[in-house]
Amino acid sequence: MGLVEDFNGYRSKMNEKIMDSDSLIIKRIFNLDTNAYTEGHLDLKSKELIGLTCSLVLRCDDCVKYHLGKSKEVGLTTEQVNEAMGIATLIGGTIVIPHLRRAFEYWEELSHV
Repeated sequence: MGLVEDFNGYRSKMNEKIMDSDSLIIKRIFNLDTNAYTEGHLDLKSKELIGLTCSLVLRCDDCVKYHLGKSKEVGLTTEQVNEAMGIATLIGGTIVIPHLRRAFEYWEELSHV
Protein backbone atom coordinates (compact mmCIF):
# COMPACT_ATOMS: atom_id res chain seq x y z
CA MET A 1 0.00 0.00 0.00
CA GLY A 2 1.07 3.56 -0.59
CA LEU A 3 1.23 6.66 1.54
CA VAL A 4 -2.32 7.74 0.74
CA GLU A 5 -3.94 4.37 1.37
CA ASP A 6 -1.96 3.85 4.59
CA PHE A 7 -2.91 7.27 5.92
CA ASN A 8 -6.59 7.05 4.99
CA GLY A 9 -6.92 3.49 6.31
CA TYR A 10 -5.33 4.31 9.65
CA ARG A 11 -7.30 7.55 9.99
CA SER A 12 -10.62 5.81 9.30
CA LYS A 13 -9.86 2.92 11.65
CA MET A 14 -8.84 5.18 14.53
CA ASN A 15 -11.67 7.68 13.99
CA GLU A 16 -14.10 4.78 14.28
CA LYS A 17 -12.50 3.70 17.56
CA ILE A 18 -12.60 7.28 18.83
CA MET A 19 -16.30 7.58 17.96
CA ASP A 20 -16.98 4.24 19.64
CA SER A 21 -15.67 5.73 22.90
CA ASP A 22 -18.96 7.64 23.02
CA SER A 23 -17.35 10.81 24.41
CA LEU A 24 -19.75 13.71 23.96
CA ILE A 25 -16.88 16.22 24.06
CA ILE A 26 -14.94 14.43 21.33
CA LYS A 27 -18.06 14.03 19.19
CA ARG A 28 -18.78 17.74 19.49
CA ILE A 29 -15.20 18.64 18.53
CA PHE A 30 -15.34 16.35 15.49
CA ASN A 31 -18.71 17.85 14.51
CA LEU A 32 -17.39 21.40 14.86
CA ASP A 33 -14.40 20.53 12.68
CA THR A 34 -16.65 18.98 10.01
CA ASN A 35 -19.00 21.96 9.98
CA ALA A 36 -16.16 24.50 9.82
CA TYR A 37 -15.15 23.11 6.42
CA THR A 38 -18.56 23.33 4.76
CA GLU A 39 -19.37 25.97 2.15
CA GLY A 40 -20.10 29.35 3.71
CA HIS A 41 -18.94 32.88 3.03
CA LEU A 42 -15.70 31.21 1.96
CA ASP A 43 -15.76 28.54 -0.72
CA LEU A 44 -14.41 25.03 -0.09
CA LYS A 45 -11.18 25.67 -1.99
CA SER A 46 -10.35 28.70 0.15
CA LYS A 47 -11.12 26.81 3.34
CA GLU A 48 -8.90 23.90 2.36
CA LEU A 49 -6.02 26.22 1.50
CA ILE A 50 -6.43 27.92 4.89
CA GLY A 51 -6.48 24.52 6.62
CA LEU A 52 -3.42 23.40 4.67
CA THR A 53 -1.36 26.51 5.39
CA CYS A 54 -2.28 26.56 9.08
CA SER A 55 -1.43 22.87 9.36
CA LEU A 56 1.99 23.43 7.80
CA VAL A 57 2.76 26.36 10.08
CA LEU A 58 1.66 24.28 13.09
CA ARG A 59 3.75 21.37 11.72
CA CYS A 60 0.99 18.74 11.92
CA ASP A 61 1.84 16.15 9.25
CA ASP A 62 -1.47 14.29 9.65
CA CYS A 63 -3.39 17.55 9.23
CA VAL A 64 -1.31 18.45 6.18
CA LYS A 65 -2.06 15.06 4.59
CA TYR A 66 -5.75 15.42 5.34
CA HIS A 67 -5.95 18.90 3.81
CA LEU A 68 -3.90 17.87 0.79
CA GLY A 69 -6.38 15.05 0.16
CA LYS A 70 -9.32 17.42 0.51
CA SER A 71 -7.54 19.97 -1.71
CA LYS A 72 -7.30 17.33 -4.41
CA GLU A 73 -10.99 16.42 -3.93
CA VAL A 74 -12.17 20.03 -4.34
CA GLY A 75 -10.10 20.49 -7.50
CA LEU A 76 -7.18 22.63 -6.40
CA THR A 77 -4.26 22.56 -8.80
CA THR A 78 -0.66 21.75 -8.00
CA GLU A 79 0.22 25.39 -8.65
CA GLN A 80 -2.42 26.63 -6.19
CA VAL A 81 -1.34 24.17 -3.51
CA ASN A 82 2.35 24.95 -4.03
CA GLU A 83 1.72 28.69 -3.78
CA ALA A 84 -0.19 28.23 -0.52
CA MET A 85 2.55 25.98 0.87
CA GLY A 86 5.12 28.60 -0.09
CA ILE A 87 3.25 31.20 1.95
CA ALA A 88 3.02 28.77 4.88
CA THR A 89 6.77 28.20 4.74
CA LEU A 90 7.41 31.94 4.65
CA ILE A 91 5.20 32.46 7.69
CA GLY A 92 6.38 29.39 9.60
CA GLY A 93 10.06 29.72 8.77
CA THR A 94 12.63 27.13 7.87
CA ILE A 95 11.44 24.75 10.59
CA VAL A 96 8.49 24.01 8.25
CA ILE A 97 10.78 22.67 5.50
CA PRO A 98 10.82 19.01 6.69
CA HIS A 99 7.01 19.07 6.72
CA LEU A 100 7.02 20.73 3.32
CA ARG A 101 9.11 17.84 1.97
CA ARG A 102 6.57 15.32 3.23
CA ALA A 103 3.73 17.45 1.88
CA PHE A 104 5.27 17.50 -1.60
CA GLU A 105 5.76 13.73 -1.45
CA TYR A 106 2.15 13.17 -0.35
CA TRP A 107 0.73 15.52 -3.01
CA GLU A 108 2.72 13.65 -5.65
CA GLU A 109 1.35 10.37 -4.36
CA LEU A 110 -2.21 11.75 -4.52
CA SER A 111 -1.81 12.25 -8.26
CA HIS A 112 -1.40 8.48 -8.63
CA VAL A 113 -4.50 7.53 -6.64
